Amino acid sequence: MLVAVPLAPLVGAVVAGLFGKVVGRRGAHSVTILGVLIAFILSAITLKAVVLDGARFNATLYEWLVIGGLKMEVGFLVDGLTAMMMCVVTFVSLMVHIYTIGYMEEDPGYQRFFSYISLFTFSMLMLVMSNNMLQLFFGWEAVGLVSYLLIGFWYTKPTAIFANMKAFLVNRVGDFGFILGIGLLLAYGGTLNYGELFAKAPELAQLGFPGMDWRLITVACICLFIGAMGKSAQFPLHVWLPDSMEGPTPISALIHAATMVTAGIFMVARMSPLFELSDTALSFVMVIGAITALFMGFLGIIQNDIKRVVAYSTLSQLGYMTVALGASAYSVAVFHLMTHAFFKALLFLGAGSVIIGMHHDQDIRNMGGLRKYMPITWITSLLGSLALIGTPLFSGFYSKDSIIEAVHASHLWGSGFAYLAVIAGVFVTAFYSFRMYFLVFHGKERFHDKPFPGEHDHHDDHGHAEHHDPHESPWVVTVPLVLLAIPSVVIGYLTIQPMLFGDFFKDSIVVNAALHPAMEELAHEFHGAAAMALHGLQTLPFWLALAGVVTAYVFYMLKPGIPAAIARALSPIVRLLENKYYMDWINENLLAPAARGLGRGLWKGGDVAVIDGAINGSARMVGWIAALTKPFQSGYIYHYALVMIVGVFALMTWFVWLAK
Repeated sequence: MLVAVPLAPLVGAVVAGLFGKVVGRRGAHSVTILGVLIAFILSAITLKAVVLDGARFNATLYEWLVIGGLKMEVGFLVDGLTAMMMCVVTFVSLMVHIYTIGYMEEDPGYQRFFSYISLFTFSMLMLVMSNNMLQLFFGWEAVGLVSYLLIGFWYTKPTAIFANMKAFLVNRVGDFGFILGIGLLLAYGGTLNYGELFAKAPELAQLGFPGMDWRLITVACICLFIGAMGKSAQFPLHVWLPDSMEGPTPISALIHAATMVTAGIFMVARMSPLFELSDTALSFVMVIGAITALFMGFLGIIQNDIKRVVAYSTLSQLGYMTVALGASAYSVAVFHLMTHAFFKALLFLGAGSVIIGMHHDQDIRNMGGLRKYMPITWITSLLGSLALIGTPLFSGFYSKDSIIEAVHASHLWGSGFAYLAVIAGVFVTAFYSFRMYFLVFHGKERFHDKPFPGEHDHHDDHGHAEHHDPHESPWVVTVPLVLLAIPSVVIGYLTIQPMLFGDFFKDSIVVNAALHPAMEELAHEFHGAAAMALHGLQTLPFWLALAGVVTAYVFYMLKPGIPAAIARALSPIVRLLENKYYMDWINENLLAPAARGLGRGLWKGGDVAVIDGAINGSARMVGWIAALTKPFQSGYIYHYALVMIVGVFALMTWFVWLAK
């Protein structure tokens, strides 16, 4: 049954990809949706068995090769963490598949798109179900490869090609660190299997890194986390994610809500037995997450592309998850991963529905008053926004407030800065979320005169050029919105007790409570989901979120001149934000030339001078020796007879000399 979970989407991807013209559009979406539906049903059955029956699975399915004592295998590990991730990935993927029928109905690459998203689902399932580092790395690279194909799906668009290359290259930087971490653990642990490696973790913690004062476990964990920084878009390897909005909206929901970007969070949670042994690595994780949570949120304030606002929100929320990992609140990080997957997929798909209704104009300054034209999109987007800002009783409240409390309870270096960052991030999140909400769904209808030249005003991604009044999206778009809105509201209330304070992750996540007491302090203060929501109405995060909503309403509904005045007064800061802290400029004008120079130096000095020099030098030496010996190979028998006689004479002379 477990084998069928990843294989069902893979079969759908193969059929839609290789036989798309044969099966047609209906056949392509039918077979891929059926494959993901099967995977979701089997994942739900697996979750039920894990939760209710205590079922567990950890076994090798296929032994690829054996080198000495090292085994490279394909195997599955199913526990609470895996089962939860399987359900989240397959459910969000199923919603995206259904939604895609409406969103991509006129696109000529319809079958190809369904093949890609189904293949992406297979890759992510292989990643989360793996029981060893080799399979984890396979899934890790596979989701990176398919995301490259999806971001550059419209391969005739120069911006899309630039975006997918940028995503690919930035992820290579992170993945280089990731494979170094795996290599260190393999070199000193002697195994790629999770269970065997975790059993040796105390021994690894006693080892020093050769030539340095650092401990080996610290270096290995930081290298692993560098991989997570690339995949989960943490500062400074975050630059690829906003540009990836060049791909179709359904992949924004799939890649940037529930799957690829959460792979790094999942990996660190899975590696908790290793990270718990290094406070230095945990502090590094926490500080990087805090920087991402706060400073990426600031960038969301000045965005006018509806998808980019949600993209920067994703960056900020990934920072929150990373902060929780650094505070040793792994279960809280994974809990926020789950709740965030639902409401962020809802917001991305809601943004896509707005784009359809606006005839593919993505500039929020050209919208306004869409509430009466798109009622389902409006109410579901409102629910997603309320969940995102942490409104009490909504799913995001339980996970987000738990992160803030866990950081406050942490005593690690950097926890003070992290707490200030996540607290300030509450106001920032509420402000940019409801800035977008108010500009899109309320206020003056600005789409009649189109005052702002949005990127997609003249010709959209599907080749349209006309503009009409907005309209509600078809049912294949709105049904996934409704189905995602339900868990966005209730899933936190229903699952916080077992996931954070029960036994759900008891054999998945390891925490040293004596050194890292954050989870124990949270458990001591928890008195039920309802009581937590009531108490939340009295806490600082709630009032900061409310202040963010009110500020956005005043700025963009009542006094729209205020933001413009602030922008003029703070023009240097606005310019800094518009240039995204000049990270792209630094990468393109400083790091890229340095990398090219290093590459050219290695090519000229290493490849051409040393390697080619050695090879060509040996070839010249052989030619020189051949030129010397060539006269002795004349082909004349009397020459060879003369040499033989001379040789015999020389041997006889030598023997006579020895005899004397």
